[in-house]
This record gives sequence, structure tokens and C-alpha cells, in this order.
Amino acid sequence: CVRKRPVSEKERKKRDHDSVTVLHPTVWVHNAKFRVDGITKYLDHSSFRFDHAFDETCSTDDVYTHCAMPLVDLVCAGKDCRATVFAYGQTGSGKTHTMGGVQTMVAEDLFLLLANGTNSSDRGACTAENTTVTVSFFELYGGRIQDLLNDRNRLKILEDGNGEVVVSGLEEFEANDSTEFLALINAGNKNRTTHATEANDTSSRSHAICQILLRDKSSSRLRGKLSLVDLAGSERGTDTKSHNRQRRTESSEINKSLLALKECIRALDSSRGNGPAHVPYRASKLTLVLKDCFTSKLAVTTMIATVSPGASSADHTINTLRYADRVKENRVGDMPIASKATDVKEAEKVIVSKSKSKLSPKRTPERTRLSPSPAQTSRKNEQNYEDEIDVDIEPKADEDDLDILHASLREASDAAHNEDVEQLHRITAQLFEEEENLLNLHMSVIQENAELLTEEGRMLQGIQGDDIIDYDIDNYASRLGAILDRKENLITVLKSKLDTFRFNLKKEEELSKKVQSLPGF
Repeated sequence: CVRKRPVSEKERKKRDHDSVTVLHPTVWVHNAKFRVDGITKYLDHSSFRFDHAFDETCSTDDVYTHCAMPLVDLVCAGKDCRATVFAYGQTGSGKTHTMGGVQTMVAEDLFLLLANGTNSSDRGACTAENTTVTVSFFELYGGRIQDLLNDRNRLKILEDGNGEVVVSGLEEFEANDSTEFLALINAGNKNRTTHATEANDTSSRSHAICQILLRDKSSSRLRGKLSLVDLAGSERGTDTKSHNRQRRTESSEINKSLLALKECIRALDSSRGNGPAHVPYRASKLTLVLKDCFTSKLAVTTMIATVSPGASSADHTINTLRYADRVKENRVGDMPIASKATDVKEAEKVIVSKSKSKLSPKRTPERTRLSPSPAQTSRKNEQNYEDEIDVDIEPKADEDDLDILHASLREASDAAHNEDVEQLHRITAQLFEEEENLLNLHMSVIQENAELLTEEGRMLQGIQGDDIIDYDIDNYASRLGAILDRKENLITVLKSKLDTFRFNLKKEEELSKKVQSLPGF
């Protein structure tokens, strides 16, 4: 679905007029452009159709009722359904606001369904008597994974003997009611990483993943899982021109993971009608963490694309709508994806005549809004994964999935442009890995140097001590030589790592300058 946010006060002051028209299920973007002569202006009208389209008058309640509520029902059915809700869009378009509302409503409905018993005639359904609700909340920031409910502790992606991807060290917290649930959600959202960018002063620079797990009380068997994913704000290369290297590499990693997510959802959708399809979930850490949401037989996915109405954001809006449109291979209806019109009045007539449908009525009865309050949470015992194996044991699979990911770029750009983007994605991923290795190596060198320095102090004390009469100068010289050789070796290895890292930093900067000038990136 697509949601358009209202025009902000900041946009009104700038006289940034509304350039988006939404009439369910159609979204129109009116983009002011110049003709080839560079003087004559005209409006380019692009149209898209989706399962649901919400204008600025629609509430988060409407979005939740049509897009997320059916997934809560599926998860509570107790059939091990893996449901996922994504919020995607340009930074500042209202993703986090929408996801916050969805999280609140999920809390209300989830415990309401458990209390009343979903499908009382179905004995396998989840109820408050047989089901425990646990919550985990973590973020993917650059190449790192951090637990938002446990002091932002660093986590690691591992794979067990059954091929299941797990986040090692991630803690689950039990929620006994909606108030405790919302307290956990609010605590996680406060710890999320945000930074100022050209497009937004408080842009979300990480993918925040809230996982709600329903487990059997007696056996702890997973009976249902709902993942609420607030994706990092997407940006074009032109929006990162004044960014420092950290912001640039963040943006590159964000865009790569969003592209990988699109390919995974497309593979899921195409497999339903054409048989099994390979899902390139290893192309990014985001899709790797959400592997079970793509490969499970009972995987259900919903994407909420949010757009800004301002004319200055028209290019962003079109890119967001194209992304959301390409996510699903099967088009909604038989309307062409984009059309052009030079006459504004004619275009407006087309819009009105094409669609006058309205959204279905609001869900009843009205929900009572809950005020989040601190609650005592209990920690669930951390599961032991004795047979965990690092996912890096299959590098070829990662490369294959990256190739699939970049193949989709070739459909929309020429080979030279696509090669630059491919190289930037690979060098960015390599930089995150090298940065981690360099920092770890530097720390190890410091620790070993400290140990060697302590040993040198003991050696000197053994030679120069006032009460020392007999000593072995040959042994001293031999050991000192070994220590100096070890120090030299440590410095050589660290210097080599540093030189490689600095070379790739320079390469990333050159590629970023090339990609910034490419249309669509």
C-alpha cells in the first residue's frame, strides 16, 4: 500500500505546493519539468496503482486495518505463520510515524485476540492460556547489529546445523499485556540510531526490526512470528554530496539492502505462480536476518510505502512508488504504470474519471488508545545454540545473491553505470568488514604490546636490580631480540591492514562521486 502524508508547516512556508494526488487505488505524481529547449515548462504526470492507496485524510488506523491487521490474525492462528510488515520511503515521509502507530495497534489487537481466543472453534489457535508473547528489538546500522533492548550490545549473525539463521546474543523479553509490550517498544525506539542528513535533521540511519514471537507455554515451540521493520530512510546519490564518508557509506549500505529486499519480495511473489524461485536473501544482512520471513512456507509480507507531498520531493516520490511497484510483479489492474500529459486540466479530468472508489469502513468497535507506561519486564532465558556455524562459511552463496541483486540494475541502467554501482556496493560491504577487522586487530596489538612491555620491565629488573649479583646477559639479549621481532611483526601486520583500508577508502570516495551523478541513484 501507499500512504501520503499531509503537507508540513515547513513546506507551506517554502511554498512547496502539493504535487501528489491520491484516489484509491491510484497515485498520481505531478512533476514540473522543462522541455528540451530549456525554457518551456510542462507538467509530467506519472500514475501508479496499488492494492491500497491512502491520502492525507486517512489515519494510521485505516492503514493498519487494511494492511497489518490481517497479519496479526494469521500469526495468532497458531500455525507457525511468519508475517512481516515493512515501512519504506524517503527520509522524512512519515515511515517511523506510521510504524509507531502500527506497533501500538498491534499491541492492542494481539492481546485482545489472545484474551478472547482466536477462532474459538479451532483448538490450535493461540490464546492467553497456552501462549507466551516475547519481544526482541534490534537494529542494523551499517555493517553492525545492535540489541536495542540490551544496552545496544553488539550481536552476530550465525547459522545453526539446520540452516536456520539466528542472531546470537539477542535477548527476548516477555510481555504479559499491552502496556508492557508498548514499554518495550518505546525503549527500543529511543535507542535507535538517527543522524542529520540533507533531507532530514533526524533521519533514521538504521533498519529497526521488532520481532514479536508467540511461543507455546509448555514446550516453548514457536507458534507464530510477526516482524515489524522500520526501514532506514532512502536517499539518492545527489542527496549525499555534502555527506562525510560515514554518512556516504551508510547511504550506500542502506540502498544496497533496500535493493536486496526488493529482489527477495519479488522472488517470493513470482514463486507463487511459477513454482519455487531462488530468494537472494544473502545479498545483505537485512535480508539474511529476515531469511525465515522469505523462505518459510507460511511467509506473508506487507509493505507500506510512505511519500512526501511537496513538489521538491517529486523525484523522491516517483522513486519510492517505482520501488513499491516493482516489488510486486503482478500489477494491480491493467492501467499503464506511467503516463504523460501536457495539458494539466486534461490530466485532472483523467484522474477524477479513473477512480472514485473509497476505502472500506473503519474497523469497529473503536479501539481504546493506550498510554505507554514503564513496566517491569522479565527476561527470557537466552537460548543455547551449541551447533552454531558462522554464515561466512558460504562466501560463494553471498556472491551469487549479489549477482542476482545487481542483475536487476541492468534492466534500468546501462552497463557502465551499473558497474560503478556494483563496485560501490561491494567496496562498501568490504569497508565495513575491514573496519571491524582493523579495530579488532589494533586492540589485539595494543594488548599484546602491553604484555610485552610488562615482560620487558621484569627483564630489566632482573638485570639492574640492586640485589641482583648474578644474571644471564645472553638470555636477556636473546629474549629482547625476540620481543623486538614480535613488535616489528605486529606493526607490519597492522600497517598492512591499514594501508589496504585506506586504499579502499579512497576507492569508495571515487566511486561515490561517480554514482552521485547517475540518475536514479
